[in-house]
Amino acid sequence: MAAKTDKIEKPSEKKIFRTLDITYIGAAVALITICSWISIPTTIPFTLQTFAVMLTVLLLGGMRGTIAIIVYILLGAVGVPVFSGFSGGIGKLMGPTGGYIIGFLGTALVMWGFEKILGKKLWVYIAAIVLGLIVCYTFGTMWFIKLYTADDGSKATLAMALSWCVIPYLIPEVIKVVLALTLGTNKAIRSVIH
Repeated sequence: MAAKTDKIEKPSEKKIFRTLDITYIGAAVALITICSWISIPTTIPFTLQTFAVMLTVLLLGGMRGTIAIIVYILLGAVGVPVFSGFSGGIGKLMGPTGGYIIGFLGTALVMWGFEKILGKKLWVYIAAIVLGLIVCYTFGTMWFIKLYTADDGSKATLAMALSWCVIPYLIPEVIKVVLALTLGTNKAIRSVIH
C-alpha cells in the first residue's frame, strides 16, 4: 500500500488570509464608508474618514489595514458611493478631495512601516499617526493646489490651500487621533480582533 504524500494543512499553519481576515477587512471598509458619509460639506468636507483610516490600521495591523484602504479606494473609483456625500467614481478621485483620499493609503503605509520596524508601542502609534497624517495632508494639499491652478488659470498659493484644506481641520484631527488611539490601543477591543 502506497503512503499518502499529500500534505494535510494543520490548523496551526498560517494562511495569508483567513476568512476572518477578509471579514475584518470588509468591516473596516464599511466603517470607513460610514465615516465618510458623516460629513459637513465644504470645499474639502469635514468627515470622520481619517479617524476610520487610523482606527483600521491600529486594529487590523498594517497589512490588513492597508488592504482595507485599497479596497475602499478601488470601490469608490469604480463608482460605488463610498466617498463623502454618498459619491463615488473616478471623477471624485480627480476632484479637490481626491488627493486626500489617495493620501489615506500613504497614512496606512506609514503606519504599517512604523509598526513593522519599531513594534507595537504607544509612542510608535502616535508617531506613525502624526507622520501618516502629514503625508496624507501633504499629498492632498499638493493635489488641491495643482487642481485649482489648472482649473482657473491663476496660481493657487500654498497659503490659500493651507487656509482652506489644513488649518480648519487641525483641531478636529487632534480629536480624531485621540479617539483612534483610545479605541485602537484598547486591550479589550484588540483581543477580539487579534
